Amino acid sequence: MKPLVLSFDQFAPFLTDPLNAHFDFHHAVDKNDTAALEKLSAETRAFVGRGETILTREQMLRFPKLEIIAINGVGYDGIDVAAARDLGIAVTHTPNVLTDDVADLAMALMLAVSRRVVFADQHVRTQSWLKGAFPLGRKLSGSRLGIVGLGRIGKAIARRAVAFDMSIAYTDIARSVDPDLPYAFYPSPKTLAGEVDFLVVAAYGGPTTRGLINSEVLNALGPNGYLINIARGSVVDEPALVAALQEKRIAGAALDVFVDEPNVPVELFAMDNVVLTPHIASGTLQTRTAMANLAVANLVAHFAGQPLPTPIPR
Repeated sequence: MKPLVLSFDQFAPFLTDPLNAHFDFHHAVDKNDTAALEKLSAETRAFVGRGETILTREQMLRFPKLEIIAINGVGYDGIDVAAARDLGIAVTHTPNVLTDDVADLAMALMLAVSRRVVFADQHVRTQSWLKGAFPLGRKLSGSRLGIVGLGRIGKAIARRAVAFDMSIAYTDIARSVDPDLPYAFYPSPKTLAGEVDFLVVAAYGGPTTRGLINSEVLNALGPNGYLINIARGSVVDEPALVAALQEKRIAGAALDVFVDEPNVPVELFAMDNVVLTPHIASGTLQTRTAMANLAVANLVAHFAGQPLPTPIPR
């Protein structure tokens, strides 16, 4: 009998097809559908979620046979990891395979907001070009880049920025310098923001980084500075960011993630110094397929009694 695997999320065929092949997979189950969950809870042995999926201790306790939570994403801040460990439930994720795509989008967003690419496109499409030239943008090459969180993705962004002749500095949540890195280290996001033109948020989400980029950091970034967020919406104090943009205390922002997705602060929609994308950093067919394969590999390994390919860090 195939292990029963449950998910609250809707997934694409490149994930659902192999899951259906290996397991008794039930996906897009309504977490509020008590009747459906009662039928499934007693036999559910695995749970599949996205990077932003929330799974609490209380929810885990509904599934007495739950053995593993496989996250199809690099982040797992919505999972109560302490509860999972207490209950003997393994947690896996899909790191590395999405690093390049996320770093690529960070560079794309920096170019888009500094050179006003989105609005230049509209300038042509609406035939505004016939009425006059498009306003000048801001040069990216040779600028100063600050990265908040220099993990795998942060380092990949830094490598790309080198090709743009950018000077690179960073801060890390652990607030410790890595002697093997050739980049300048600053002890806090605020001190880093005061020394750069572009501040890219690449930190993990969760309670320890919630609201890390606040008014003080944005004020330090200043009226010529740009904020780029490809990490988690929760890392940025969203009301503070909206206020900083409205009051022109920073030059602009490019955001791929938001606090309450897919709900986005409506104040951002009318701003021509803001670029918004719908959480697409890992959104290529190649990478999403690789993520799906890794998520399935973790489940297959678990039920075969083999070492997990990518358990979350301890």
